[in-house]
Amino acid sequence: RESDHRAWTPVSCTVTRQNATVQGLTEGKAYFFRIAAENIIGMGPFTETPKEIVIRDPITVPDRPEDLEVKAVTKNSVTLTWNPPKYNGGSDITMYVLESRLIGKEKFHRVTKEKMLDRKYTIEGLKEGDTYEYRVSACNIVGQGKPSFCTKPITCKDEIAPPSLDLDFRDKLIVRVGEAFSLTGRYGGKPAPKVTWVKDDIVLKEDDRTKIKTTPTTLCLGILKSVREDSGKYCVTVENSTGSRKGFCQVNVVDRPSPPVGPVIFDEVHKDHMVVSWKPPLDDGGSEITNYIIEKRDAHKDVWMPVTSATVKTTCKIPKLLEGREYQVRIYAENLYGISDPLISDEMKAKDRFRVPDAPEQPIIKDVTKDSAVVVWNKPYDGGKPITNYIVEKKETMATRWVRVTKDPIFPSTQFKVPDLLEGCQYEFRVSAENEIGVGDPSPPSKPIFARDPIAKPGPPVNPEAVDKTKNSVDLSWQPPRRDGNSKIIGYLVEYQKVGDEEWKKANLTADSCPETKYKVTGLTEGLTYKFRVRAVNAAGESEPAYVPDPVEVKDRLEPPELILDANMAREQHVKAGDTLRLSAVIKGVPFPKVSWKKEDREVSPKADIEVTGVGSKLEIRNTVHEDGGIYSLTVENPAGSKTVSVKVVVLDKPGPPRNLQISEVRSDSCYITWMEPEDDGGSVITNYVVERKDVASAQWLAISSTSKKRSHMAKYLIENTQYLFRVAAENQYGRGPYVETLKPIKAIDPLHPPGPPKNLHHVDVDKTEVSLAWNRPDRDGGAEITGYLVEYQEDGADDWTKFQTVPMLDCVVTGL
Repeated sequence: RESDHRAWTPVSCTVTRQNATVQGLTEGKAYFFRIAAENIIGMGPFTETPKEIVIRDPITVPDRPEDLEVKAVTKNSVTLTWNPPKYNGGSDITMYVLESRLIGKEKFHRVTKEKMLDRKYTIEGLKEGDTYEYRVSACNIVGQGKPSFCTKPITCKDEIAPPSLDLDFRDKLIVRVGEAFSLTGRYGGKPAPKVTWVKDDIVLKEDDRTKIKTTPTTLCLGILKSVREDSGKYCVTVENSTGSRKGFCQVNVVDRPSPPVGPVIFDEVHKDHMVVSWKPPLDDGGSEITNYIIEKRDAHKDVWMPVTSATVKTTCKIPKLLEGREYQVRIYAENLYGISDPLISDEMKAKDRFRVPDAPEQPIIKDVTKDSAVVVWNKPYDGGKPITNYIVEKKETMATRWVRVTKDPIFPSTQFKVPDLLEGCQYEFRVSAENEIGVGDPSPPSKPIFARDPIAKPGPPVNPEAVDKTKNSVDLSWQPPRRDGNSKIIGYLVEYQKVGDEEWKKANLTADSCPETKYKVTGLTEGLTYKFRVRAVNAAGESEPAYVPDPVEVKDRLEPPELILDANMAREQHVKAGDTLRLSAVIKGVPFPKVSWKKEDREVSPKADIEVTGVGSKLEIRNTVHEDGGIYSLTVENPAGSKTVSVKVVVLDKPGPPRNLQISEVRSDSCYITWMEPEDDGGSVITNYVVERKDVASAQWLAISSTSKKRSHMAKYLIENTQYLFRVAAENQYGRGPYVETLKPIKAIDPLHPPGPPKNLHHVDVDKTEVSLAWNRPDRDGGAEITGYLVEYQEDGADDWTKFQTVPMLDCVVTGL
């Protein structure tokens, strides 16, 4: 029976074997079968198939899989895909078996052990440079079918393909404002390229209006609601490790223009017409302005009347005006995409308006000679009245006053030859125009010109020669050219060429860097041979070159140092303190020697300025002091030798203070002063000493000697008992040195001596333990008032005297006897 029916259908009832063939079944339908055995007694029970059986051809192994392809290859992996077999053998595919064989080997090896049903597989872990071939087999319930055809031998290496780019857009694209546009295309390459969009060298990023979409094979840039600022040069770059490709598109987003730029200028105003001008729009909308539309309106009416709608000039005549009425003008700009908003003028009354002519533009000067020049100018606006005369003026550049070049009228010609110029002077010129109203403003001054004949290029320099050389430089010298071309020689250009080369190199870039007829070419290579040439340059240009006759080999020329002493380097140099000491000498030698200055075999003072030039050296000390004196030596040295000269420098100054000032032999009216000469006589003989004294109660010093050459002096005429200070200074021809002063004052008194003995010592009374004594004053007091008397006593027969006491009076009572 069919699986979806309940009724059984008999097939045969006479089968005696244990099998039977059932005919007339429908392919694809499912059936149940049952069998019963029968004997002469009757038919036994049926046995039924446990599950339904679908009618189909007998099951075999699957056919071979188809279209085995290599999708990707790297240095260590291969990716393969394939399609199922055309016939699965009557049973579903249960898995695929992928096999590989290393070229050079015989056997195929299974790639994967797990059960695989996907028809794509990546084999990893391969060795770079190995070559394999692959095949795949399908399996069903019966078993494994035939393998597919093998792939071509595949070598493990990274696949590289330069980028490719196929664009859907052209070089130029025009878009209306507000519309969207997109730039699309396709690309490829291995490894997968990076896609970058750029507009006017700025990388684009997504925002509300900018959309960028990139798939593995397509690219797209979209701009929504475009604006004028979206105009520009768009560039897409497709780049990978092998290179890059670029595509360009110039996008122009167009719109109607912006309004013309005001204000509207009324260039001319007359009773029946006006001439107005304006400036073009700041933005032409991305399309050329095709014309301007001009309208006028009587200020007291609302109606605008057309003037013209077919002009591309930014000026227009407004005709058919009524005298005395006020008018307004409005102007539209138009391009291919529309008409701008209007520019509206101020009100202007229609009436004649005359004025003096405008100032001409800056005049041009031509045909200059040593005493004349031609001034050329353009006719200015005449102010409404015809120009009747031009006034040409000149002035020297450094002067302030302008002078008319002629009193004769100049008209209608717009050029004039100015005579009577002074050769070599620099002049400026200006022009004014005149009509019946008056003289207009002068033009801007012309560019300054020198009154001199036209100039030509100079002749070549004369007799260039190499006069000196070192291991990396050559000194050249020459004479000026015989012809200067009527122009001052600005300088010279020096060139050199290595022998064997074709190229000449410049030693100096500009002529003014070599104004003299000599030049040191530096930066040369020792041992090589060079050629040299020189050109003269004036305002007209460069002369023909003059060549140094013979090539020059660059190497040091050794000359031992030589010193040519100046007058200030004599054996002894005297300089006054406070003046400037200058020592200098001319130095020669090749190469130029190393220069060193020493004082007493030590470095010179930091206050000394030492200058070394290419021809000599100078040492300078300003505001000299006595300590700057000494032996100065100048040493010059180069590889060929050395030379040293010395000079004794004496700094002449006032002497120092005298030493060891002493006061002795003090009397009531005099004292004796002695001293020693100063340690430093200032470099000159001491001519005299100045001795001064001062009463300690006085503020003023009094000179008591100023001409003595001795180192002592008797100070007389002192006042007894007065205290005095003394000071001494030395003088030489350069002035008076500092004073040395006594440390303590001295008192004018005679020297003191012990007084004489008291006279007439006698007793006046005696007691058992005391004696009363009396005596008279001594004859001499020793130069000072007697302050007391010392009383002593001695036992009779004893050796020593015993002091009793000192008393002030001429009597005493000795007690304790």
